[in-house]
Order: sequence, then C-alpha cells, then structure tokens
Amino acid sequence: MIGSVPGLRDVGRALGVALIAAVLAVPAARAQNAGTDADAFAPVEEYARKVEEFTKNAPNLQKKIEEGTKSIDALADAAKARDELEQLRGVVADLLGRVSDNGELSKLGAKALDNARNKLKALEADTRFKPEERQLLVDQWKELIRQTARAAEDLDKARAEFAELIRTLQTREDFIDELLQIKRAAEAIKVMRQLTSDLREASEKLKTLIGGIRPPGA
Repeated sequence: MIGSVPGLRDVGRALGVALIAAVLAVPAARAQNAGTDADAFAPVEEYARKVEEFTKNAPNLQKKIEEGTKSIDALADAAKARDELEQLRGVVADLLGRVSDNGELSKLGAKALDNARNKLKALEADTRFKPEERQLLVDQWKELIRQTARAAEDLDKARAEFAELIRTLQTREDFIDELLQIKRAAEAIKVMRQLTSDLREASEKLKTLIGGIRPPGA
C-alpha cells in the first residue's frame, strides 16, 4: 500500500498538491487572457468612437456652410438691395406727406386752438353758473388757450424742421444706397469669418481623427 510506505506517501501528497494548483490556475489564466484580448481592441474601439462622433457632427457643419452660403448670396442680391432702398423711399415719402405744410400734422395745433377758443366763447355766454364760477372757468380756459398756442407753435417748428430733414434725405438716396451696400459687404465678412472658424474647428477634430490610430511600426 502507498499509504504504508513513507517515501511513496510524500510523492502522492506532492502530486495531489500539484494537481490542485493546476486546476485552480486555469480560470486565472483564462481571465488574464480575456483581459489581454480586451486591451488589444481598446485603441480600435476608441478610434471607432471618434469616427462615429465626427459623423454625427458632420451634418451640423454642412448646415452652417449651407446657411452661410445663402446669407452671402442674399447680401449680394442686387434685386433685394433695390427693394431695401425702395422701402426706404416709401417710408420717407409717407412721412413727408404727413409733416409737410399741408399735411395732417400741420393742422393739429390749429384744431386744438380753435376748440379751446370756441369753448371759451361758449362759456362766456353760459348762464348756468354763478358769476364767480363762470369767471373761474373763463380764466382757466384763457390759460389753456395760451398754453395751447405755445404748444402748437412748438409743434409746428418741430414739424417744419423734420420735414426739411426728410427732404434732404430724399436728395441723398444715392449716397444712402452706397452706405447700405457697405453694410451688406461688412455683414458678408462676418459670415465668412464665422465659417472660417467653424471649418478650422472641424479640421482640428479631423486631424485628431486621422492621427488617432496608426498601424504597428508606422
């Protein structure tokens, strides 16, 4: 029997220990190999993630380019520029009609003054009030007439000054048109600079994407 011989007993014990150790080592080795396999694909997975991110952001860049192109085309549209000037002409003509010497604004002061004078005249002939009451009301309306006349005079001066400026504006339409063209050209520069910034930002991301992974030894 092996158990009755001291030498063989030791050998058997050693073999048993070795077998147990081998069995226990198998799962550990498998886990280590699995971890090594996962690490081997990590760079590729990271690169694929960057590719996916760039692909998702690409439509946004395309939209910015499209909007920038449309903006510059609109700013360079001669017909649209003419429409803008025509709108200005229409506004100026309408204002001039209202503030001219025969316009509605020129009559407001006179209307208010006539109303106040008619009211005073009617009040002076009114017998419903006591003499002291009527005198108080008459004095108030006389003061109102005085202030109405001053306000009407101030309004007419402001109207005449504005009308003169509007007429001057009408004579400077060509100069105004040139200023508007300068404004549109300046806006086009802003659009181009924004597009330049967007493209450079996308270029940096693209450089990172291109240089993110290289074959062994490259």
